[in-house]
This record gives sequence, structure tokens and C-alpha cells, in this order.
Amino acid sequence: MAQPERKDGTVGKALTVLDQVAGFDRPVRFSELFASSDYPKATLYRLLQTLTHQELVAFDPERQTYSLGMRLVRLAHSAWQQASLAPMARCHMDALAAEVGETVHLAQLDHGQVLYVDKRNAVNPVDMFSQAGKVGPAYCTGVGKAMLAFSAPAQQMQVIAQQSFHAFTSNTLKDAEALRHDLEEIRARGYAFDNEEHEAGIICVALPILSSTGQVIGGVSITSTTARHSLVSLAALLPRIQRTVDAIAEEAQNWRFPEQIPATA
Repeated sequence: MAQPERKDGTVGKALTVLDQVAGFDRPVRFSELFASSDYPKATLYRLLQTLTHQELVAFDPERQTYSLGMRLVRLAHSAWQQASLAPMARCHMDALAAEVGETVHLAQLDHGQVLYVDKRNAVNPVDMFSQAGKVGPAYCTGVGKAMLAFSAPAQQMQVIAQQSFHAFTSNTLKDAEALRHDLEEIRARGYAFDNEEHEAGIICVALPILSSTGQVIGGVSITSTTARHSLVSLAALLPRIQRTVDAIAEEAQNWRFPEQIPATA
């Protein structure tokens, strides 16, 4: 899928190409990139050369393929430590997972999507989409809806406008109106469900992590299968999730997230 043009000069174009390489989830040939790119062949090649020289992309001359470079691994590790809730939440995630025995997710909103920043597998693991570092849709995941429901109105409106509303299952919310209605109900009761909306047979209950000023800084969910749990039995775990999100919020009081750091001249 072609990427929209961004008015960020060469840096913006290079990052668009980097996103494109990452989107294949495998080593990719130049011809494949060019087939889905808005850029002329010479421009695309030049951008790839720059990314390769900066070690953000690696080129395999034998297979003639491009893949993400090791410099990104170092940058990702640094970002995980500095901008993610994961390091401070680790012990609380461990304790929750040990107590409930089910899959536990820690997530943050990232440009209209859910970024899974940490995950604990169930005692009897279940194969599912989510993995730490992956992004998922906000409109059909419990943790995404929990964060959205408690977001500021302007941010909520912006994120809703970014959703694709692809029907993953017969339970997936079909449009913005249905999502807004669901978010109103979630805010009223205080927690969100994923009722097989993203993956058939997968259900979850989720709570937002709120700062002392009410800002959404993340979300936690417990996920299971319809073979092991119902929405009612998952909801019974809400007091334990509440203690977890409260503990994470407490630890985050002095955490300086990137968007809260004032720009310097």
C-alpha cells in the first residue's frame, strides 16, 4: 500500500521507506518496495542507500534483499527503556501474571494504534496475535478501547478517525458510530472487554492506566480463550487488575514521557 506524502523533507521520506521495509516482516527486494512506493526508482534507491549507510537498513548482496538494520535494535532498546512503561511495570506485570495464570498485556497508544510494550504468557500459553513490540488496532482490542474511552475528547476523536474498521470477526465493531457508543459504555462502567472482536475464541478484560491528572498513560489487560473463561469470569479479575494499574500509575508519577518534555531552544 502506498504511503501518503509527508512534508518532512528527505528525513520524512527516508522514514517512510523504513516503515515500508519494516511492513514486509521479512527481507524484501527492491522491486517489491518499488511496486508499493510513491517515489521514483532513483529516489527510492537513493533513500535506501542512505538508510543502509546509516545502518538502519541492511542489504544482503547475495540475496539482493533489504531488511531492518542492527542500529534499529539499539535504538529500540533505548526507546523501550526511556519512553515505555515496561521497565517500571515489570514487577507488577510479573505479580499479576503469577496470580491469575492467564496472558497479561501492557500497552500504550501509538498514533491511533495499540503498541504492546510488554506481555506475560499464560501458564498454558495460547497462540494469539499480540507480542511485545507489535502494534494492533485500537477499535477491536480490549486494551485499546480501555485507553480510548478515557482519552481526552480531542485525542479520542483523532484516534477514531484513524481506524480502518476492518471486520476481523463477526463481532468486530463496524464503524465509528458503533465504536463511540461502545466507548461511552466503557467509560460509564470503568473497564473494557474484547468479546472475540479481533480474534475468534480470544476474549479479554482491560483497564486504563491513568496519571494523577487523569491522563491515559497506558493500559493493562488479561486475555484468555472462550474455552477457559467467559467475560463474566474475566470481569471477576478486575480488582486484581485495578491494583496493578494503580501500582504502575504510582510508579509513573515522576516518569517524564517524551510528549511531556518541553522543547529547548
